[in-house]
Amino acid sequence: MNIAASRKLINFISIIGLGVSIALTIYFINLGVFKDLDSLRELVGASTILGPIIFIFIQILQVVIPIIPGGISTAAGVLIFGPYVGFIYNYVGICIGSIIIFLLGRRYGKPFILSMISDKTYNRYIGWLDNQRRFDKLFALAIFLPVAPDDALCLMAGLTNISVRKFTWIILLAKPLSIFLYSMALIYGGNFLSSLLG
Repeated sequence: MNIAASRKLINFISIIGLGVSIALTIYFINLGVFKDLDSLRELVGASTILGPIIFIFIQILQVVIPIIPGGISTAAGVLIFGPYVGFIYNYVGICIGSIIIFLLGRRYGKPFILSMISDKTYNRYIGWLDNQRRFDKLFALAIFLPVAPDDALCLMAGLTNISVRKFTWIILLAKPLSIFLYSMALIYGGNFLSSLLG
């Protein structure tokens, strides 16, 4: 499968995933679970073992294959499991997913990466790869701050000489702040918008 066909397939899967996410959101709104957090937690997190495992798997999957927008699943984790436990599940799933896409980028190289991200994103960050020491610093900063396309950078890191160990440490140490800030912004921003619209 060539890059254009792979990209079309990934875009199609992403659109389907977004559509399913919207449909499920509307369905859950009609059930009233968003008005009652206890109902939402019972719906997804009733099983103390299976619920978290399924959620972590979903988080891994949304990093590797962009089926569900990351913001939706991250906010859902905090809403369903609470701010502390939800943060842990988000952190575990996103870190595992980030390491997987880094290893996929390293194993399959540029053609695979270009099938997963746009030419515009690739061209914007390819200059970072010219200098390994500079890349390591910029990459760590980008992962630390929730402003850069983390998944794309994790893929592109596979084209550099960064070791798996160093990459993993950057992800484990830099991800917590961005996940926390992103989660809180989504939840409290959503609450703020709800209060304005309500």
